[in-house]
Amino acid sequence: MKKIIAAIDGLKYSESTAEYAAQLTRETHSHLVGVFNEDKNYHSYSIYDLSLEDAVEENITRTLDEHDKMVQDNAVSQFTETCQSARINFSIHHGKSAAMPQLLHESLYADLMIICKKETFSRFDQDVPTSFVRHLLESAECPVVVVPEQFENIEKVVLLYDGGPASVHAIKMFSYLLPTLGKLPVEVLTVKPYHLDLHLPENRLMKEFMKRHFPEASYKVVHGEPVAEIIKHLKNKRQDELVVLGAFQRSMVSRWLRVDMADHLMAQLKTPLFIAHR
Repeated sequence: MKKIIAAIDGLKYSESTAEYAAQLTRETHSHLVGVFNEDKNYHSYSIYDLSLEDAVEENITRTLDEHDKMVQDNAVSQFTETCQSARINFSIHHGKSAAMPQLLHESLYADLMIICKKETFSRFDQDVPTSFVRHLLESAECPVVVVPEQFENIEKVVLLYDGGPASVHAIKMFSYLLPTLGKLPVEVLTVKPYHLDLHLPENRLMKEFMKRHFPEASYKVVHGEPVAEIIKHLKNKRQDELVVLGAFQRSMVSRWLRVDMADHLMAQLKTPLFIAHR
């Protein structure tokens, strides 16, 4: 039995995170842990929300804190109801520290993490990919499934493969962690520069591996610029696909010099992404 964790902001509950987590847990007969962040320094309100008149009243802050606690308790109840409806094994962790160190620590003892691509674990919204999700992807100790805001049952899998170690590693991790999804239609998508042929990179070795894990997989190799062609191939297709890709752990310097493939896909697609770095 594998351990899957779902990263939940109790003040901005993501139904899609819970629903995707429940589906993957049920498919793999795993155990799901809802990791709820309840950092005492994180509130739904700011000091500027309090007027000077209200600020002198001690009960105002207490009332706002009680409201936040009620919202967080309701989020736990919603998550519990989703898990019970899915008839899966689950438990709940309540974190009192800042969200990022809590989730990174939890990821060390998990097989897979699930998080919504819009998460910031703050009062403020950001464009996708958020800085919180990007940091989490670069530092997590387990593969991460980044999900959209709307849930769709996963009905197909697309494996992004370029012949490099990162893409092969991601496909391996996917096959080990979510083997039952291999029964769905699986497509291997490769994009190569125009000056190269359209043969699958490391054709013999790759197909030998795929035969043992995804024997019915189909293959598509096209010419073009990788980001543009992948988005073109996926953007107008069904939203119930799961896309598998590798990512690099990068230093602070190189992070500013190179936008990762995952960033583009999170920003432009409405499909869940399985992301694993080496």
